[in-house]
Parts: sequence; C-alpha cells; structure tokens
Amino acid sequence: MAAHLSSGRVNLTALREAGRRELREFLDKCAGSKAIVWDEYLTGPFGLIAQYSLLKEHEVEKMFTLKPGRLPPADVKNIIFFVRPKLELMDIITDNVLREDRGRSPQRDFHILFVPRRSLLCEQWLKEQGVLGSFIHREQYSLDLIPFDGDLLSMESESAFKECYLESDQTSLYHAAKGLMTLQALYGTIPQIFGKGECARHVANMMIRMKREFPGSQNSIFPIFDTLLLLDRNVDLLTPLATQLTYEGLIDEIYGIQNTYVKLPPEKFAPKKQGEGGKDLPTEPKKLQLNSAEELYAEIRDKNFNAVGSVLSKKAKIISAAFEERHHAKTVGEIKQFVSQLPHMQAARSSLANHTSIAELIKDITTSEDFFDNLTVEQEFMSGIDTDKVNNYIEDCIAQKHPLIKILRLVCLQSVCNSGLKQKVLDHYKREILQTYGYEHILTLNNLEKAGLLKPQTSGRNNYPTIRKTLRLWMDDVNEQNPNDISYVYSGYAPLSVRLAQLLARPGWRSIEEVLKMLPGPHFEERQQLPTGLQKKRQHGENRVTLVFFLGGVTYAEIAALRFLSQMEDGGTEYVIATTKLINGTSWIKSLMDKLEPAPF
Repeated sequence: MAAHLSSGRVNLTALREAGRRELREFLDKCAGSKAIVWDEYLTGPFGLIAQYSLLKEHEVEKMFTLKPGRLPPADVKNIIFFVRPKLELMDIITDNVLREDRGRSPQRDFHILFVPRRSLLCEQWLKEQGVLGSFIHREQYSLDLIPFDGDLLSMESESAFKECYLESDQTSLYHAAKGLMTLQALYGTIPQIFGKGECARHVANMMIRMKREFPGSQNSIFPIFDTLLLLDRNVDLLTPLATQLTYEGLIDEIYGIQNTYVKLPPEKFAPKKQGEGGKDLPTEPKKLQLNSAEELYAEIRDKNFNAVGSVLSKKAKIISAAFEERHHAKTVGEIKQFVSQLPHMQAARSSLANHTSIAELIKDITTSEDFFDNLTVEQEFMSGIDTDKVNNYIEDCIAQKHPLIKILRLVCLQSVCNSGLKQKVLDHYKREILQTYGYEHILTLNNLEKAGLLKPQTSGRNNYPTIRKTLRLWMDDVNEQNPNDISYVYSGYAPLSVRLAQLLARPGWRSIEEVLKMLPGPHFEERQQLPTGLQKKRQHGENRVTLVFFLGGVTYAEIAALRFLSQMEDGGTEYVIATTKLINGTSWIKSLMDKLEPAPF
C-alpha cells in the first residue's frame, strides 16, 4: 500500500543531504564551541533537515530562542544567529549584541546566517544600529525546498500567498525558481514545463533566465522528472476553503499539523491503570510526528475519514492474533522467532493505540450537529445550490458569534462558487460581520476582496457552473470506502487543481481550452532542451513522473488526491508535490487577516 510514498523512482534523500552539507560547511567556518540562537519559526523546518546530533558533532553546545534582552549565559566561543531576513528580528539581534558584556573574557564571536537569503536591507539596518561590524561571518543558507515526506516538498513560506497577491512582492517566487534550479541540479533538467496563472508564468520565466545566465547549470544527469506543472493557488481558490475529509486533512483542520508534528489533547492518551480513578491526568499536549515512516499512518492518512474505522479494527484483530502466537511457541526456535518480532509488534500496537485515540477525538467533532450543518452548506455551495442569495445558516452563525474564521471561510466559499456575490448580498454580509465582530476587521475584508476570495460579481455572469460541469468537479455518487475518483477527498467535490493535473496527463489541456480561459492567468507550455544522450526512451509500462508545484499553498486533501492518481493501476503518472506552504482554510485565511490596532493615545 505504501509503495507510492517513496514515490517510485524519486528519492528525496539527495536534497536533504545537500542541505546538511551546506550546514556543516558553515558551522566549520566558525571554529570552536558554539551556541545557536534560533528564530523560532525556523526550528521546525530545520528539524526536518538536520537532527540535533548533527549540530552536536560540529561543537554546537547550546541552543536558545531569539528574544529581546541579554543572551543566556553560555561558555562558548561562537554565538550564531539563525534568522529569516526580517527587520523586526534585526531589532532583537541588535538588542542581544549591545547588551553583551564587552568586559567579559574571553570575548565571544558573533555570526549571522540568513535563511533563505541575505538581505541588504537587514544588513543596512544592523549597520545603522552600529552592530554590523560585530558579525564575523554573515552568510545565507538556502533552505528553499524542504523534504517533508517521500513525495512532498515545501518551502514553508507562510506569507507567500499574501505577498504575491496583495503586495505584488515576488520574493517567494524567486525562491521557488531557485529551489527548482537546485532540484534540477540534483535530479536532472525537467524537459517539459506546463503552467497556469500569473505566478506560474513568472516562475517559469525566472527559471529560463537563470538557466541562460548560468550556462554551467546544464547538467548531464539523467532526468528523473518528465514534467513540471506550476499552478497558481488563485487558479483554484475554492479547494482550501472547503473542509478536508481525509484522515490527515481532518487532523490538520482540527488540530493543525506543524512541520509533520501535531499536538493533541492529552486525556485520550493517558495510560489506563486499574483502580486509580484517573486522578493524575496529563496536562501537557501529546506531541506526535506524522509521516509515512509509520506504516499504519501511511496506510490511512489519505483515506476518507469514514473509511478509517474499518482499517483500524481490522488491524487490531491482526495484532492481537500476532500476540496470541506466543502461546503456541513451543520450541526454542519458535520462541526465538517470536521474540525477534516483538519490537515490531509492540511498535505496531502503540501506533494503533495512538491512531485509535486520534480517530475518536476526530469522530467526536465530525459527528456533532455543528460540523454536519457546516458541511451541508459547503456541499450545497459546491454543487451550485443557492449560491446567489444570503444564506440562513451563515446569518445564524454570525448572530451566535461563531468564530470569525469559520464565517469568512463560508462567505468566501459562497463568493467563489458564484464567481463573486451580488453587491447587495456582499454588502449585507460585510455589514453583519463588521457590526458583530468589530470594525477593525474592515482591513481583512479588504484583503479578501483583493485576493479574489470575497468580491462583487463584476461580469454579471457566473462561470462556476460551466467550470464545475466541464471539469466534473461535483460527483453525486462517491464511494468513500473504495474510491474510483479523486472526489472522495471532499466526499463529492473533486479539487479543481488536481483535476487540472489529471487532465493534463490525459487527454491533455487542449481538451479544456475554453475552461482554462475562464480561470485566472495565462496557461503555457515550455520545453527545456536536453543534451544528447539524455532524452528518455520510456520502457514499456514505465510511469511518467510529474512534479506539481503549488504556488501559494496546498492542502493535505489535494496531496491525498494526487497520491490517489499515482496509485491508479492505469494512471501511468506518478506525482511528486512541491509547494510554498502546507495550508488549510483556517491557516490560509489567517494569513490574510489584518487587524486595525487601536491608536496608542
């Protein structure tokens, strides 16, 4: 089952290795003992590249979180700041450096490592504060694409969507192009590039320019990827707004997965001891890592949540039968055999216990009336029912002051499924939201409009029904247990983005020219010349490998849908997924929220 997770022929270890090598080289430049001061946002992504043991090998003795004030005492020769190039972080670093006791001996050396790029603006700022000279090494560490799993890469740039669509800032697109160049240096030039959207066009142009400017980048590595598909998030604004219904998608919707880790309420994970009456319930959240290294998770992560229960109960029977075997082990050989399997069996048992607890937590929510009502409205919008008038459920939720993000997700979903709302309907929603939640949210509503999520219907006609029918985005008869179509990930709605990838593979985009024109931004195709001898001769029955790069974020449900396509018997294409950020509707809307702060006087 988990075959697709090492993604067939693509092995992302080389990328992780390259990242580690670059880190080692920098650490070795700072001779002697070291303490690292971390920009907190970077610790998660770095953990996926290098474990603490690697840092320790290079004399890293202490780690601190970047915060104002004096640095904690540490008997080390070097202090290294690992930071993103943000001015507010430069202020904290300045404070740290200025409070350093100059009288202490021996003196400590300061260094700064910018991730993913050095910034002239930041260095100028440090210079004006009078501390630039204190840094011996000022370098950059290009953490562009981080391997999250066997078939998944992310830049973890949380503001990429906002920067591209609200601020016309293309820095993250430059990093995406840089990341793709690194990928090609390791895995060969990608012969075909397809794209849809303004940002996709920019990234492709930058890649072509970088290739021209660095003729040395023409490598002689046999290409692993056949095709690169660049997709703008704003080509499909609908998918992230809907509630994901896969196991992994729901964990992310409810608890939020950060850099493959999730924090869960501890009470379900307390060991049950007889007669203690649960007096010592743990209070710390239970932190678990979720990736395909765990067999059971690899098997259930991409299933519709309604299909998870039966897998878990089947697994429970298999495991208890395996433990029963010990009663039948008579000879020394049989006992030895049983003992050798014990660690694996115990790991499987604890994995099953964890996922049974998580599934119970999720089930408590998915069986609630509120979840059902919310989902019903989402599905009505996506299937085209009553998208053009004020919705009663949304009004009730506002009246009962449900969380604002929930309201915004629903209103934006309605707007997207109606190609914008009639002015009267839009004004009504805005007025209700501002009166209930406060006028400081006017900036947020403005941002959502600018991003195309919550807007007036300008052309007077709604294109969504045509797009929905042509791309078969709504399927009435979904099989959640044994799916035959990607629409199982939202129990009826097939993610538009993944449908575009599926149709590109066959029969090709020419079949949907009309619909592509209705979606925002240009669509294009580029070919990259390969040196002679590197052209592919495809073996019979050998799959094509396509890298799908989502510019502006991707959800776990979309990843599940692409993995489903990779696994299809007659699919013929394997997918590897890359993105600027792993998102869900909540984290995405949050990244677009701006609050008017009250005046300080």
